Amino acid sequence: MPNHSRMKAIVQKQRDFFNQGQTRSTVYRIDQLKKLLAAVKVSEDAILAALKADLNKPVFEAYSTEVMQITTELKYTIRHLKKWTREKKVPTPLELQPARSRIHTHPYGVVLNIAPWNYPVQICLIPLIAILAAGNCAVVKPSELAPQTSRLVATLISGLFPPEYCTVVEGGVEETQALLAQRWNYIAFTGSPAIGRIVARAAAENLTPTLLELGGKSPCIVHDDTNIQVAARRIAWGKFLNAGQTCTAPDFVVAQSRIAGRLVDEIGRCINAFYDADALKSPDYGRIINHRHFDRLVSLMELDKIVYGGHADRDQRYIEPTIIYKADWDDEIMQDEIFGPLLPVLEYEKLDTVMDRLLDRERPLALYLFTENRALQRKIVGSLNFGGGAINATLLQNGNKWLPFGGVGTSGMGRYHGKSGFDTFSTTKSMVSKPTCIDPSLPYPPYKGKVKLLKRLS
Repeated sequence: MPNHSRMKAIVQKQRDFFNQGQTRSTVYRIDQLKKLLAAVKVSEDAILAALKADLNKPVFEAYSTEVMQITTELKYTIRHLKKWTREKKVPTPLELQPARSRIHTHPYGVVLNIAPWNYPVQICLIPLIAILAAGNCAVVKPSELAPQTSRLVATLISGLFPPEYCTVVEGGVEETQALLAQRWNYIAFTGSPAIGRIVARAAAENLTPTLLELGGKSPCIVHDDTNIQVAARRIAWGKFLNAGQTCTAPDFVVAQSRIAGRLVDEIGRCINAFYDADALKSPDYGRIINHRHFDRLVSLMELDKIVYGGHADRDQRYIEPTIIYKADWDDEIMQDEIFGPLLPVLEYEKLDTVMDRLLDRERPLALYLFTENRALQRKIVGSLNFGGGAINATLLQNGNKWLPFGGVGTSGMGRYHGKSGFDTFSTTKSMVSKPTCIDPSLPYPPYKGKVKLLKRLS
């Protein structure tokens, strides 16, 4: 069957199932999430093995950034879902009395979730948790660039849910295009801004709402009053986790010139402490997803500015943690998101100059600031626009289920994690209910003599 016809049939079956109303039951939703939680726990070893095969993820990284994130999200959602689905009472103005006002949540319907390859299990399942919690049906499209985890997710989901409720479509560009050609009630996509624009154009054809999580060049600003050893350790961890293939990783560092050299030296020492002298032999360091991304990253290496690292092995898709110092705003590596283990370090004299530079750029998914100065913290956070971030830390905002996760502008739109995910994939119905035992004549014609009374009520 041609792809378009096959995808159309999948969506129609899900729409028919959704229209039966079964997913509107909170009890049903919780039961499905409990099944998913049990399956993830049983499949833990298989998940870790698939992540090792696709990205050489160390067990600790794979468990902490993928498995644990999923199970924590599931437990939190299961615990709170009944409360989230309750109708909310709101006040009714005097001129509408007697009446009661309520806000009801309602699922959108059939939702498409297109996941990336860098956290290929987590970003398949965490949006899916919110989609199902909100009462929707779902089609999940894993990334073909992580084939082992794509197969694992497909096996996991097919063993849990009937395809008319939740299913996985594997494949490449052709399958994705066929999916985007269908009429959805919501589309969630995580990936690059370039593909995000394609998704947004496809969604616009049917006025379909979208959740786009896209990334960008997330800056890390280091002021001269910071604890350099702590800052270096936290920057090195956030940058080189998953071999730098994290959408919220610090893309580049802008350090106050007085401490920049010391910071670079300290980051180099941290890399040695993390991965020993040769990261190629370290069991705790990942690999680049494929040769195309490897070649792109190698082309960004400015050899005359590399002060640490720089070694690469194409056969093993290995790029050593690399520091590029002193980078310049006009360097090629500073034009687009790096998404790999290359860390440009720039210097600044005046922070206002840095802020002007950042204000001229596209808004990033994350921003990190290292300083003890509270006034400076308030200034940076209040003046610059970005999706989320951390002060004196990196990446930690990703792991807090109470914090909405998402971008702004070219780094994305929409939020998920915790209740924000439930809210994203739910519509709200505003309802007013009036009794019939009393029916004031104020709203009805004739209006003579009623304006003064209306003004007194307003």
